[in-house]
Amino acid sequence: MSLDQENCYLCKESLRDPVSIPCGHIFCSICLKTYWDHADHTGTYICPECKVTYTKRPTPRRIGSSRQSTMQRNSEAFPPPPPSPDYNYAGPQDVGCDICIGKKHKAVKSCLMCLASYCDRHLKPHYESSTFKRHKLVDEIGHLDRQICPQHQKGLELFCRTDQMCICVLCTVKEHKGHDMVSAEQERADEQQRLGATQAEIQEKIHDRLKQMEELKQAVESLKSSAHRALQECEKMFNDMMRSIERMQQEMTKLISTNKRAALSNAEGHMERLSHEIADLKRRDSEITQLSRTEDHIHFIQSYHMLIAQTEAEELPTVSVNPYFTFGPVTKAVSEMKQHLNEFSNDELVKVAKTVNKMTFCELDDSKKRRSIKNDEAQQAQQAPAMYKSVPVQEPQHRDDFLKYACQLTLDPNTAYRQIYLSRGNRKAALKRDPQNYGDHSSRFDSLPQVLCVEPLFGGAYYWEVDWSGEGAALGITYKGIKRTGYADSCRIGYNRKSWSLFCSDASYSARHNKDQLDIPAPYSSRIGVFLDHVGGTLSFYAVGDTMSLIHRFKATFSEAVYVGLWVWYESAVTLIQL
Repeated sequence: MSLDQENCYLCKESLRDPVSIPCGHIFCSICLKTYWDHADHTGTYICPECKVTYTKRPTPRRIGSSRQSTMQRNSEAFPPPPPSPDYNYAGPQDVGCDICIGKKHKAVKSCLMCLASYCDRHLKPHYESSTFKRHKLVDEIGHLDRQICPQHQKGLELFCRTDQMCICVLCTVKEHKGHDMVSAEQERADEQQRLGATQAEIQEKIHDRLKQMEELKQAVESLKSSAHRALQECEKMFNDMMRSIERMQQEMTKLISTNKRAALSNAEGHMERLSHEIADLKRRDSEITQLSRTEDHIHFIQSYHMLIAQTEAEELPTVSVNPYFTFGPVTKAVSEMKQHLNEFSNDELVKVAKTVNKMTFCELDDSKKRRSIKNDEAQQAQQAPAMYKSVPVQEPQHRDDFLKYACQLTLDPNTAYRQIYLSRGNRKAALKRDPQNYGDHSSRFDSLPQVLCVEPLFGGAYYWEVDWSGEGAALGITYKGIKRTGYADSCRIGYNRKSWSLFCSDASYSARHNKDQLDIPAPYSSRIGVFLDHVGGTLSFYAVGDTMSLIHRFKATFSEAVYVGLWVWYESAVTLIQL
């Protein structure tokens, strides 16, 4: 809603005592109150204009003095508010009474003789006066001019089968003279029979489709059961294989430990024997030393021959040692086994994948499939603007990957609406009732509860996260040139060509750009992750949790640097998270 609209969306009259709601749209205070009073019993409150849903009744914001600065031409006192809207009046989608003067009531019946539609009050003569006794009343229908012959201005009563069109009586004289003609009633009866056959065919198709649906449901349940069993069995087999590998590890550990103990025991035996032999040889060396010093020639001769004979008779074994002995061959063998196992498992996994991928669960016939794809594309083209079509972009899948592109942002006090309170080092924004002590600045939003960040984002990929709470908030990006004064759409983030935004309520989301708006029934999330690929031209919003759940993705061509922007409502707060 822009200021240029001037009229209330509900009553179609000039705005009286205007109020704004979290999504930014403006209505007469009494109109909005009456509209939402009717919704109290449902517990769900919907914006009459953009259909954003709230589970809690939002608190409207009165448009006060700040708005009057942009409406000097309406500075005179407002007249008293209008009475409560009468919902018996015809709306844009209703058929209006042709007799009502001024604002028309809803029509309840149409007369095929008068070619007019009537509300309850103006329909009474048709029931009470004999003049209208022969008139045929039907449920209200629009476009009654289609019931009149455009050439003769007479009621269409006949059907020309030659030209396949409805005609009046005068048409039979000249334009359709000699043609195959029947009464409209007769043609209706014949068409009714064909319609019955068509309906029977449709019902048969419905029956076939329901049967196929049931078969598909049963197959899906069977598929789920089969997948569950396969997962359990595969898990069991992989556990068995892991236990087998663990047993192999234990056997290898046992083999190395046993061989180590045997080698150490053998070496210790040799070392003990060598110690005894060394001690014995040292003893003999000492005896020889003492003998060489004796002065008794007879003792020397007798002892010499005994020592020499004993030494010559004894031969000591030699202990040979391999200084290069290692368990390297064992490590090498295990490494080769690991490589063989990896190659084998990869080959087997590829075989299994090929086998499974060849299996077809369900598919359409080729001709029907092609037709279905064309129909789906046509429906998508009609139902959604090009900007909302899904875009296949290469974005991170996990939060840790997104965090590689994390950027630190701060809110710019020079852009903040005067009632927005900034805290936490200019990273948190909340809308207060009282104005803050900000100085005058040309960059400030003077009428809308919005604030921009300081940092320009250009030529790369960026990721940031936002916590929000309360009745409603919007987060997005905008070019620096967005207008800062007034209530017009040119000032609102997401309502013009210079900005893109995601509006968050406690029940739904709404993606907005220029004149396009898309309601998104995604689950509530208090933390939103935003990924901007400035070069690739994508802006994506995610619900942050154990997994990153995509809420919406915009596709655009960004021609200049963009700035992160926030819209904050009463009793709401938005915080930029430090990552």
